[in-house]
Amino acid sequence: MTLESTPMPPRSDCARIHIVLVEDDENVLAALSSAIASTPDMKLVHTAGTRAQALALLALAPADVLLVDLGLPDGSGIDVISAAQQAWPSCAIMVSTVFGDELNVIRSIEAGASGYLLKDSAPYAMMDEIRSLNAGGSPISPLIARQMLVRFRQDSKPLAAPAQPAAPSPASAPATLSPREHQVLELITKGFTYDEVAGLMQVSRYTVMTFVRRVYAKLEVKSKAEAIYEARLQGLLEP
Repeated sequence: MTLESTPMPPRSDCARIHIVLVEDDENVLAALSSAIASTPDMKLVHTAGTRAQALALLALAPADVLLVDLGLPDGSGIDVISAAQQAWPSCAIMVSTVFGDELNVIRSIEAGASGYLLKDSAPYAMMDEIRSLNAGGSPISPLIARQMLVRFRQDSKPLAAPAQPAAPSPASAPATLSPREHQVLELITKGFTYDEVAGLMQVSRYTVMTFVRRVYAKLEVKSKAEAIYEARLQGLLEP
């Protein structure tokens, strides 16, 4: 028994990947156009050979994939990428160029390109890259990918270990005052002069001043007001 082959139904136009080519090299344009025409799941809808022509195409219905050369005779293809990103936000954009320098790569990606291919691939091999781009991938020539990895390694720095929270410093222990030092502190806090304190404590004025200097040193202050404030803060005096 022989099996008759059933012809495949023609692919509907809406199911194909609609492509716009922006390329000023006639030979490259002809080769890519031929490859797309012979690929059942793709359709070339428009071509442009200049920056001005490409920008004019953006007023039409959006394509699925925009393949852009950077070195156009009247300007940079990066301008086309940037404009297409605004006019056709659903369109996937890929660069096809001879320029592999870091500046053009970075600027193209910042403008909105999702893929970057050097013109070193056979036209038919690029059809797989177009499918990948349309499916959400980001095709990049190996040379460009390696260049970007080198740049990343040069710019990146080792991540610093997270800083450990500083251990809370223990609360300073209240100054330890002798009974006589404490008595002097209480008296000067109440407003007594050194001579009055000397009379109340029945010591010389010189002795009172010695006690005061000791109190200042222990409280780490330099004035009567600071001494009173610090002593109250440490609970050595009643508020």
